[in-house]
Amino acid sequence: MASHRRPKQPSRTRVTVLTATAAAAVALTSQAAHADPKPTTKEVKAKVDKLYHEAEEATEKYNGAKEQQDKLKKQAEALQDKVARGQDELNILRGQLGSLATAQYRSGGLDPSVQLLLSSDPDSFLDQASALDQLTAKQAESLQKIQAKQRTLAQQRKEAQAKLTDLDEVREALGRNKQKFQGKLAEAQKLLNTLTAAERARITADEQRASRDAGDRVSLGNEVPASALGAAALAAADSRVGKPYVRAATGPDSFDCSGLTMWAYAQAGANITRTTFTQINQGTHIARSQLKPGDLVFFSNTQHVGLYAGNNTVLHAPYPGAYVRYESMNTVGSYQAAVRI
Repeated sequence: MASHRRPKQPSRTRVTVLTATAAAAVALTSQAAHADPKPTTKEVKAKVDKLYHEAEEATEKYNGAKEQQDKLKKQAEALQDKVARGQDELNILRGQLGSLATAQYRSGGLDPSVQLLLSSDPDSFLDQASALDQLTAKQAESLQKIQAKQRTLAQQRKEAQAKLTDLDEVREALGRNKQKFQGKLAEAQKLLNTLTAAERARITADEQRASRDAGDRVSLGNEVPASALGAAALAAADSRVGKPYVRAATGPDSFDCSGLTMWAYAQAGANITRTTFTQINQGTHIARSQLKPGDLVFFSNTQHVGLYAGNNTVLHAPYPGAYVRYESMNTVGSYQAAVRI
């Protein structure tokens, strides 16, 4: 006789697990449907360029702090050397005063009037007494010299300590800016790593083509430089086209933006300062409409500098990962000012 059994019902636990799994699957499908789309190559490049500009600002602040640190270090060392030499001079003066005091003690244990009464040779004693007066006057002069030297030393020590305090503060600023630009560069690299090798290669090719086009525009423009100095600086910078951007580098084989302009003008025979923040105050400010080849042009709140090359084109060291190149001023950044050295 056949057995008729009722189908076994799924357990409540099994139903709960299946329901939860199905819900999770639906949720994941929903999240995938609403996930942010992968940014385009153009969007990634825009974000990377922004990070590079921010890193360059930190680099220029780093360069300024480094320059200030070097100056403060030299000043502090010079003051410390003065203090050391002053202390030696003070020790010599104290030694001379000690010798005078010893001579005075040996010459006069008794009251001068008593010594005169007891002296077998009054004339000789009077001569000695006169010499003793001169010795006392010399001793007083030595005391005055010692007091003056002590005051000078105290002031020099105070100045040296102030320089050392400033030096500590500048070193802290160096560390902060170094950490900042390193963070920005790491963030930029992380973004670039989201692109494929082909996409990165396409970005590089586009930049190289744009640089060649900009160089061609300069040749077609054929503008007259403002001066022989500007022309020489621009020619020097042109000889560095293709050299890599390296933070804090001043040439001749790698540069940051202000390192390139400083190096170029040095080759032309003019010494200009190290950073964008100081270079902008070194020459005559001119309007954009008055730009001539060789003038310095500044962008993005003095964070970046290049040499005007003519026909609305700048020759500059753009940012980490790039090379010295020609570029349209419209793509470099927000124009700020121009200076003629």
